[in-house]
Amino acid sequence: MQNSAESVSVPSTAVRTDYTILGAISFSHLLNDMIQSLILAIYPILKSGFHLTFGQVGLITLTYQITASLLQPVVGSITDRRPMPYSLPVGMGFTLLGLLLLATAPNYAVLLVAAALVGTGSSVFHPESSRVARLASGGQHGLAQSLFQVGGNTGSSLGPLLAAWIIVPHGRGSVAWFSLAALLAMVVLLQVGRWYRLHHVSRSKTVRHVAGEALSRGKVMACLAILGLLIFSKYFYLASISSYFTFYLIHTFGLSVQAAQIHLFVFLFAVAVGSLIGGPVGDRVGRKWVIWVSILGVAPFTLALPHANLFWTGVLSVVIGLILSSAFSAILVYAQELIPGRVGMISGLFFGLAFGMGGIGAAVLGQVADVRGIDYVYSLCAYLPLIGVLAVFLPNLEKGQR
Repeated sequence: MQNSAESVSVPSTAVRTDYTILGAISFSHLLNDMIQSLILAIYPILKSGFHLTFGQVGLITLTYQITASLLQPVVGSITDRRPMPYSLPVGMGFTLLGLLLLATAPNYAVLLVAAALVGTGSSVFHPESSRVARLASGGQHGLAQSLFQVGGNTGSSLGPLLAAWIIVPHGRGSVAWFSLAALLAMVVLLQVGRWYRLHHVSRSKTVRHVAGEALSRGKVMACLAILGLLIFSKYFYLASISSYFTFYLIHTFGLSVQAAQIHLFVFLFAVAVGSLIGGPVGDRVGRKWVIWVSILGVAPFTLALPHANLFWTGVLSVVIGLILSSAFSAILVYAQELIPGRVGMISGLFFGLAFGMGGIGAAVLGQVADVRGIDYVYSLCAYLPLIGVLAVFLPNLEKGQR
């Protein structure tokens, strides 16, 4: 007799992992997040061009990420009840509009509108794309989410590199050229939408996970609260790197804008590589352990970063990116298995929470940097991964299966 908390799936012969769809959705995620990362990558240009404070820079991130944060759970809940296969290219259309407005914005207020449009595009793209990845997984849910995530994180890492090569030499107006990437993503997502329309009913019924059904409602809510705190820890720290690492390197080590952006690219590329690890490892050894090691295990390195020279800052940033990024796929699949049948809502909630924590973190840390200096931000954020000790209280959902 099998444990009732076990994850129950049909035999692998009934439904296979569709790597073509996973590749398409990962590639679209790459293009989507590459476009979004351009906002972060051109912060030094925006700061000098519009004479912004660190607080105003953080408010741009807050606008973009809070927009996405608030809308994603709503979109996910709606599409749980009524799937919308062609919402993916529509969402990318909002991103395209935001990108064009970012290139031509005449003042700070219009920059915020551009950021909000990009956030709206993300609110549609992420929960529905995560659902497509799960449907195409063939039961390998951690692997599918990692492949999906690695596309987005790779795209995020390309933003600073493209900014250093293209936007810094040619000016903010050259951002408009990246609208071609958004158009390409819309074409790919039209094909994904067609597959989604044909398969969402059959596949959603074929592979069913009931890992969380044996837990009481109170236990499920406690687990979700712990996961939320871990998301807070992870994305507050990532906000300190994504939004302010270039300023930290310029201030502390006297680097040029282009050299600092290359360092940011290296960190974000390490995040992309790390995101590919967490899902497959979680499928094999249990997602709880991946979550625990990923959040808490990065603490020694974050504590050392504010005291390192330029060489070791580069090394530590790579190690931090690799370890910390492996958590999200495991957290997302763990949460989806806590509440079966609500993939869209859970995906939207956790992507939204990630965006929201990143946005709030960027705004709060920007204010802290204005008052106490950029060095203080990294000394303060170094303690955030210690929150990862809470993962010890999560139940091991895969125990019965193993």
